[in-house]
Amino acid sequence: MIKKYSVLIGVVISLILLIVAISIYPGGSMFDKNSVGFDWSKNFISNLFAAKALNGYENPSRIWAYLGMILLPLSYAIFFTNMSKKIPEKNAANILKYGGAINVLCMFLIVTPLHDLMLNVSITLFWTCIVIITVFILKTNLHLFKFLCVVCLVIFYYSIYLWATNDWDLLPTMQKVNFINSTLLILGLEYFTKQQDFAHIKPGIHKGQASH
Repeated sequence: MIKKYSVLIGVVISLILLIVAISIYPGGSMFDKNSVGFDWSKNFISNLFAAKALNGYENPSRIWAYLGMILLPLSYAIFFTNMSKKIPEKNAANILKYGGAINVLCMFLIVTPLHDLMLNVSITLFWTCIVIITVFILKTNLHLFKFLCVVCLVIFYYSIYLWATNDWDLLPTMQKVNFINSTLLILGLEYFTKQQDFAHIKPGIHKGQASH
Protein backbone atom coordinates (compact mmCIF):
# COMPACT_ATOMS: atom_id res chain seq x y z
CA MET A 1 0.00 0.00 0.00
CA ILE A 2 2.75 2.46 0.99
CA LYS A 3 4.80 1.59 -2.11
CA LYS A 4 1.77 2.05 -4.36
CA TYR A 5 1.01 5.49 -2.98
CA SER A 6 4.60 6.57 -2.26
CA VAL A 7 4.49 9.37 -4.83
CA LEU A 8 1.24 10.77 -3.44
CA ILE A 9 2.43 10.47 0.16
CA GLY A 10 5.75 12.15 -0.65
CA VAL A 11 4.08 15.01 -2.51
CA VAL A 12 1.52 15.61 0.25
CA ILE A 13 4.15 15.63 3.02
CA SER A 14 6.46 17.93 1.05
CA LEU A 15 3.59 20.33 0.34
CA ILE A 16 2.70 20.39 4.05
CA LEU A 17 6.33 21.25 4.86
CA LEU A 18 6.32 24.03 2.27
CA ILE A 19 3.04 25.41 3.62
CA VAL A 20 4.56 25.47 7.10
CA ALA A 21 7.56 27.34 5.68
CA ILE A 22 5.29 29.83 3.93
CA SER A 23 3.20 30.36 7.07
CA ILE A 24 6.23 31.37 9.19
CA TYR A 25 8.13 33.39 6.58
CA PRO A 26 8.86 36.74 8.32
CA GLY A 27 8.28 38.95 5.31
CA GLY A 28 9.79 41.08 2.63
CA SER A 29 9.72 40.74 -1.16
CA MET A 30 11.55 42.23 -4.13
CA PHE A 31 8.65 44.68 -4.43
CA ASP A 32 8.42 45.69 -0.77
CA LYS A 33 11.23 44.92 1.70
CA ASN A 34 8.98 45.86 4.63
CA SER A 35 6.01 43.63 3.80
CA VAL A 36 4.88 41.12 6.41
CA GLY A 37 4.60 37.41 5.70
CA PHE A 38 4.67 35.53 2.41
CA ASP A 39 2.68 37.14 -0.42
CA TRP A 40 1.74 34.55 -3.07
CA SER A 41 1.70 37.17 -5.80
CA LYS A 42 4.92 38.94 -4.74
CA ASN A 43 7.24 36.36 -3.20
CA PHE A 44 9.13 33.59 -4.95
CA ILE A 45 9.44 30.15 -3.39
CA SER A 46 13.21 30.68 -3.41
CA ASN A 47 12.72 33.45 -0.81
CA LEU A 48 12.02 30.70 1.72
CA PHE A 49 15.57 29.29 1.44
CA ALA A 50 17.55 32.36 2.48
CA ALA A 51 19.19 32.55 5.90
CA LYS A 52 17.49 35.90 6.35
CA ALA A 53 14.15 37.03 5.01
CA LEU A 54 14.09 39.99 2.65
CA ASN A 55 12.90 42.24 5.49
CA GLY A 56 16.17 41.50 7.33
CA TYR A 57 14.82 39.16 10.00
CA GLU A 58 16.15 35.66 10.67
CA ASN A 59 14.27 33.21 8.48
CA PRO A 60 12.80 30.25 10.46
CA SER A 61 11.06 28.96 7.32
CA ARG A 62 14.39 27.90 5.81
CA ILE A 63 14.68 24.43 7.36
CA TRP A 64 11.06 23.57 6.53
CA ALA A 65 11.51 24.73 2.93
CA TYR A 66 14.66 22.65 2.50
CA LEU A 67 12.99 19.54 3.91
CA GLY A 68 10.04 20.02 1.59
CA MET A 69 12.17 20.61 -1.48
CA ILE A 70 14.35 17.57 -0.77
CA LEU A 71 11.39 15.25 -0.27
CA LEU A 72 9.59 16.55 -3.37
CA PRO A 73 12.26 15.53 -5.93
CA LEU A 74 12.51 12.16 -4.16
CA SER A 75 8.80 11.74 -4.90
CA TYR A 76 9.35 12.91 -8.47
CA ALA A 77 12.24 10.44 -8.87
CA ILE A 78 9.93 7.57 -7.88
CA PHE A 79 7.40 8.82 -10.42
CA PHE A 80 9.98 9.07 -13.21
CA THR A 81 11.22 5.56 -12.39
CA ASN A 82 7.67 4.20 -12.48
CA MET A 83 6.99 6.07 -15.73
CA SER A 84 10.16 4.69 -17.30
CA LYS A 85 8.77 1.18 -16.83
CA LYS A 86 5.67 2.10 -18.85
CA ILE A 87 7.55 3.52 -21.85
CA PRO A 88 8.82 0.94 -24.39
CA GLU A 89 11.73 3.04 -25.68
CA LYS A 90 14.83 2.10 -23.67
CA ASN A 91 16.80 5.32 -24.22
CA ALA A 92 13.88 7.52 -23.22
CA ALA A 93 13.17 5.29 -20.22
CA ASN A 94 16.79 5.59 -19.07
CA ILE A 95 16.68 9.39 -19.32
CA LEU A 96 13.59 9.42 -17.09
CA LYS A 97 15.05 7.00 -14.56
CA TYR A 98 18.52 8.49 -14.27
CA GLY A 99 17.40 12.07 -14.79
CA GLY A 100 15.07 11.72 -11.82
CA ALA A 101 17.88 10.29 -9.68
CA ILE A 102 20.34 13.05 -10.62
CA ASN A 103 17.65 15.62 -9.90
CA VAL A 104 17.49 14.38 -6.30
CA LEU A 105 21.26 14.85 -5.95
CA CYS A 106 20.97 18.38 -7.33
CA MET A 107 18.30 19.24 -4.80
CA PHE A 108 20.50 18.00 -1.95
CA LEU A 109 23.22 20.34 -3.22
CA ILE A 110 21.01 23.44 -3.19
CA VAL A 111 21.95 23.90 0.47
CA THR A 112 25.56 24.48 -0.64
CA PRO A 113 27.17 27.50 -2.34
CA LEU A 114 26.24 25.75 -5.61
CA HIS A 115 22.60 26.66 -4.95
CA ASP A 116 21.92 28.66 -8.13
CA LEU A 117 23.72 26.21 -10.44
CA MET A 118 22.09 23.14 -8.92
CA LEU A 119 18.66 24.75 -9.05
CA ASN A 120 19.07 25.49 -12.76
CA VAL A 121 20.33 21.96 -13.46
CA SER A 122 17.43 20.51 -11.48
CA ILE A 123 14.86 22.55 -13.41
CA THR A 124 16.44 21.53 -16.72
CA LEU A 125 16.42 17.83 -15.80
CA PHE A 126 12.84 17.93 -14.54
CA TRP A 127 11.41 19.61 -17.62
CA THR A 128 13.46 17.47 -20.00
CA CYS A 129 11.76 14.47 -18.42
CA ILE A 130 8.34 16.09 -18.75
CA VAL A 131 8.99 16.84 -22.45
CA ILE A 132 9.96 13.20 -23.06
CA ILE A 133 6.82 11.98 -21.33
CA THR A 134 4.72 14.41 -23.38
CA VAL A 135 6.20 13.04 -26.63
CA PHE A 136 5.09 9.54 -25.71
CA ILE A 137 1.72 10.64 -24.32
CA LEU A 138 1.00 12.27 -27.70
CA LYS A 139 1.39 8.82 -29.30
CA THR A 140 -1.30 7.28 -27.11
CA ASN A 141 -5.07 7.52 -26.92
CA LEU A 142 -4.87 9.38 -23.60
CA HIS A 143 -6.46 12.51 -25.03
CA LEU A 144 -7.00 14.27 -21.71
CA PHE A 145 -3.35 13.81 -20.77
CA LYS A 146 -2.29 15.04 -24.21
CA PHE A 147 -4.08 18.30 -23.44
CA LEU A 148 -2.78 18.49 -19.87
CA CYS A 149 0.85 17.82 -20.90
CA VAL A 150 0.75 20.50 -23.59
CA VAL A 151 -0.87 23.00 -21.21
CA CYS A 152 1.77 22.22 -18.60
CA LEU A 153 4.60 22.87 -21.06
CA VAL A 154 2.98 26.06 -22.36
CA ILE A 155 2.73 27.41 -18.80
CA PHE A 156 6.38 26.50 -18.16
CA TYR A 157 7.69 28.13 -21.34
CA TYR A 158 5.51 31.18 -20.73
CA SER A 159 7.15 31.48 -17.30
CA ILE A 160 10.55 31.27 -19.00
CA TYR A 161 9.44 34.03 -21.35
CA LEU A 162 8.40 36.22 -18.40
CA TRP A 163 11.79 35.64 -16.78
CA ALA A 164 13.67 36.39 -20.01
CA THR A 165 11.72 39.63 -20.53
CA ASN A 166 12.06 40.69 -16.86
CA ASP A 167 8.29 40.72 -16.33
CA TRP A 168 8.60 40.40 -12.57
CA ASP A 169 5.02 41.51 -11.83
CA LEU A 170 3.43 38.31 -13.10
CA LEU A 171 6.32 35.87 -12.64
CA PRO A 172 5.82 35.09 -8.90
CA THR A 173 2.21 34.07 -9.56
CA MET A 174 3.13 32.02 -12.63
CA GLN A 175 5.78 30.22 -10.59
CA LYS A 176 3.07 28.93 -8.24
CA VAL A 177 0.73 28.06 -11.13
CA ASN A 178 3.56 26.21 -12.85
CA PHE A 179 4.45 24.30 -9.68
CA ILE A 180 0.87 23.30 -8.87
CA ASN A 181 0.06 22.39 -12.47
CA SER A 182 3.13 20.18 -12.97
CA THR A 183 2.62 18.43 -9.62
CA LEU A 184 -1.02 17.63 -10.43
CA LEU A 185 0.04 16.36 -13.86
CA ILE A 186 2.59 14.03 -12.26
CA LEU A 187 0.00 12.64 -9.84
CA GLY A 188 -2.42 12.11 -12.71
CA LEU A 189 0.16 10.32 -14.86
CA GLU A 190 1.30 8.19 -11.92
CA TYR A 191 -2.14 6.89 -10.98
CA PHE A 192 -4.17 7.06 -14.19
CA THR A 193 -1.81 5.68 -16.82
CA LYS A 194 -0.51 2.15 -17.23
CA GLN A 195 2.04 0.27 -19.31
CA GLN A 196 -0.67 -0.98 -21.69
CA ASP A 197 -1.37 2.61 -22.76
CA PHE A 198 2.08 2.71 -24.41
CA ALA A 199 2.32 -0.95 -25.50
CA HIS A 200 1.50 -0.19 -29.15
CA ILE A 201 4.45 2.20 -29.50
CA LYS A 202 7.34 0.50 -31.28
CA PRO A 203 10.81 1.19 -29.90
CA GLY A 204 13.08 3.16 -32.22
CA ILE A 205 15.31 1.09 -34.51
CA HIS A 206 18.95 1.98 -34.08
CA LYS A 207 21.30 2.24 -37.07
CA GLY A 208 23.30 -0.78 -35.97
CA GLN A 209 20.17 -2.89 -35.89
CA ALA A 210 18.91 -1.54 -39.21
CA SER A 211 22.07 -2.67 -41.03
CA HIS A 212 21.45 -6.35 -40.26
